[in-house]
Amino acid sequence: MCAVVIQKRKRSKAPLVLLLIVLLLIASISTFVYASMRPVASSDEPVTFEVAEGSGRAEIADRLQEQGLIRSALLYKVYLKMEKEGGAFKAGTYRLLPGSDYAAVTAALNGTGEVEREAVVKVTIPEGLTIKQIADRLNELGGWDAKTVRQLAREPQKFADDLPAGIPAEAGITYPLEGYLFPDTYEFAASATEEDVVRRLVQETKRKLESIPNFDALLKERGLSVHELLTLSSLVEREAVVDSERPIIAGVIYNRLNDPMKLQIDATVQYALGKQKDRLLYSDLEIDSPYNTYKYDGLPPGPIAAPSLKSIEAALQPEKTDYFFYVTKKDGSGEHLFAETFAQHEQNIEASKAGGTP
Repeated sequence: MCAVVIQKRKRSKAPLVLLLIVLLLIASISTFVYASMRPVASSDEPVTFEVAEGSGRAEIADRLQEQGLIRSALLYKVYLKMEKEGGAFKAGTYRLLPGSDYAAVTAALNGTGEVEREAVVKVTIPEGLTIKQIADRLNELGGWDAKTVRQLAREPQKFADDLPAGIPAEAGITYPLEGYLFPDTYEFAASATEEDVVRRLVQETKRKLESIPNFDALLKERGLSVHELLTLSSLVEREAVVDSERPIIAGVIYNRLNDPMKLQIDATVQYALGKQKDRLLYSDLEIDSPYNTYKYDGLPPGPIAAPSLKSIEAALQPEKTDYFFYVTKKDGSGEHLFAETFAQHEQNIEASKAGGTP
């Protein structure tokens, strides 16, 4: 009789090891998530946090982490998505207390929470203002010192990281930051300094330029630097009243630059004079300033005002025409009569005086 020997197979420990690894991994992730979602160390000293107009929840989350108000921007973004929050965040300046949880921070940014919010100053900077006018407006509406603002406009090195591009160190530029303070409506903390205010306006210019689709390609197509673009845009801003005419006026400026012929734009002479005049005299056109486009060829050395986004877009995408001249209609519409030749321009001038069209 044969003896049958039955050998027991050894059980593999691999599934057990794999299970342990998975459990450890889950525990590690849970620990990491818990630690990352915990509020930062609490403090009685509030942190000033600013939400600009048009800021998205992803940008806000990143900046909350940068300013040490939350531990993880990524997890806060997940939280906002799961809670369907972030769409109602309100622009403004907040004083958020470190140590607040996600719910409290979210409620504050929605404008409904109890997280402390500092008093704010609302300021509107209209399009087409000069540095001097902006400084005076900031002084009038927020109490910021106009002289300090003007001085800061001469110190672009302080805002190098916030500028959309470098500003050429050319002789003759009155204010290097002219044209770089974006015209818009802002809310500032009452405690904001003049430098805080100027920096915010400079940052908004950079943000607006980056929001233009295919900006770099359009700029390259025009063959301009950012500084030249803002300079040309400021001329469009000061010359155009009706939005539909901005691309046409931009086209006229390009035609004159390419011809080449002097731009002969009255607004540049007014800037050189340092004051607005209803009517320029022939003697005004003789002022010896690099901003005088009756006297010097090409663009002035820098912007002459704060251009709007519409003027910047018009300068990037001008309307192609054969026009070289334009004159304002005297009918109160703000529109212009355009001409290809000087003879046609003279006819338009006479028609404008009569309040009609040729």
